[in-house]
Amino acid sequence: MKFVIAPDKFKGSLSGAEFCNAVEEGIKNIFPKAIILKKPLADGGEGTLKVIKKYLKTELIKVQVSDPLFRPIKAHYIFSKTSKTAYVEMSEASGHKLLSTDELNCMNTSSFGTGELILDALKKGAKKIFLGIGGSATNDAGIGMCQALGIEFLDSKKNPLKPIGRNLQNIQEVNTKQLNKLVQKTEFWVACDVKNCLHGKKGAAYVFALQKGANESDLFLLDKGLKNFDSVLKRQFNIDVQNIQGSGAAGGLGAGAIAFLNATLVCGIDLIKELANFDEEIKNTDWIITGEGKLDGQTLAGKTIAGVIESARKKEIPVAALCGSVSLNEKEKRELGLDYCVAISKEGTSIDKAMLFARENLVNSTIIFCSGLINKSES
Repeated sequence: MKFVIAPDKFKGSLSGAEFCNAVEEGIKNIFPKAIILKKPLADGGEGTLKVIKKYLKTELIKVQVSDPLFRPIKAHYIFSKTSKTAYVEMSEASGHKLLSTDELNCMNTSSFGTGELILDALKKGAKKIFLGIGGSATNDAGIGMCQALGIEFLDSKKNPLKPIGRNLQNIQEVNTKQLNKLVQKTEFWVACDVKNCLHGKKGAAYVFALQKGANESDLFLLDKGLKNFDSVLKRQFNIDVQNIQGSGAAGGLGAGAIAFLNATLVCGIDLIKELANFDEEIKNTDWIITGEGKLDGQTLAGKTIAGVIESARKKEIPVAALCGSVSLNEKEKRELGLDYCVAISKEGTSIDKAMLFARENLVNSTIIFCSGLINKSES
């Protein structure tokens, strides 16, 4: 039998590569002669750089930038000298993972460090930049990123504003005169996994800001700021970002990237599948085994598992999902296109314990799944 193992990470416990190794161990326990192809994937969020580096010959660049609270940190991006292409992961400089629970508050955080990573890539000679924007700690519509590239955001008295979520409502004018000239000579692609608009009940603030440390009263102010940013873009540049799918991604950074980098938004998992030559590699496969930390309603919209299923359907390959937790009902699993789906941890297990034993549980769940394949073939 041929198995393709194509997961996302289990956030906080297993990388995509570690998932692949654990599932391989489980498969070999039942099918010692199985052909196994390991293809870890990502959707543009945290961990995307590791996955890209597996498939491309690139250089890891380390640079000092600002974290979401403007403190100096070391962050990485990857760069291909041959293609002059840089791959930047927003979470490296502006990510949720960089802040403690007490520090997390997207009223005060900025994407400035992400702009510094982009600036370094431009100076290295990048002609094309892919920006993965998942896992952010920000709701600043990308004004931090843009300020690092030379743009000023001014209040009613033409004073420069600190580029944080709280100040979006105070922007009255944008000064682009000092925008780095290399930006206009560079092609930008933004990989994201959501289609949310910039503001409103389905926008960046109301959907995502609570998990970035905002409270209920902050939501109104952040959304008000995003609406104001949208109106400034319309008035000054005749750009309507609200009606572009994904403009609300990463706290609205999608909108800033569209407006000032002339960026094209793409589905993150589709980009990674292309780099991995995924659709070709899965030919003549008996089963694809995928997984992620949490299988829920968001999986239906642009997440890694949805991308795997899309490719599998075209070649009529069954898909098994082994996940940390599953909150979909049986009907939803079938509608998603899964032929087998299980939460690898027992119901009622604490998150800490589930993460601690994730590898062991994954191996055991794979053994149970493969044993079921034998039983089916014998019946």
